[in-house]
Amino acid sequence: MSSPNESGRQAIRRDNRRMVGKLLVVTVAMFGFGYALVPMYQAICDALGINVLSLSERLVPGNASHRATAVNTQVDTSRTITVEFDANARGPWDFKPAMRSITVHPGEMATVMYEFRNVQNRTMAAQAIPSYAPKQATAHFNKLECFCFNEYMLQPGESKEWPVVFVIDPKLPRDVTTITLSYTFFEVGGRVPAAPAGFQSAAPVQEPRS
Repeated sequence: MSSPNESGRQAIRRDNRRMVGKLLVVTVAMFGFGYALVPMYQAICDALGINVLSLSERLVPGNASHRATAVNTQVDTSRTITVEFDANARGPWDFKPAMRSITVHPGEMATVMYEFRNVQNRTMAAQAIPSYAPKQATAHFNKLECFCFNEYMLQPGESKEWPVVFVIDPKLPRDVTTITLSYTFFEVGGRVPAAPAGFQSAAPVQEPRS
């Protein structure tokens, strides 16, 4: 005949075994639920027509050869704007856009690359001034990224490739169907050239440094 203390210890062991068993069942259930979430999530996305992976790829810069399209409900697909790109090299260097024109919808984000090469045998500091035609397009041409925001130091023979990321405001007058974006690249410290005829500068012209 077991003592009261022994009976109590046996009861505690039974309770512990039952608790361990319950915990094991909960652990296995949670593990299985985690695996089940993946097909459940995929089924929900398919039912709602959502493709998260495809959406993420569209938002990664560089996926398109020359255009990065962001999810933007303000894109006006009823009209297109031809954007022409121009480059004015006011000095002994090579400066040109990677493409001459692109067609975009107002509200659509787009990217174009500009190429620059210092062909001199000396280091130079340079900066670009943007201009627009027609001039009423200036207020509606929004640059999100542009090499014209900064001054650059280029070594002899050094080449650079810079992006211009822009969005044309859907409020652009409907009679404007073509915009020319022109850059004049000048050496800082030298004589700043005037903007091409018919263009309006979007940045204040810097005074030459002494």
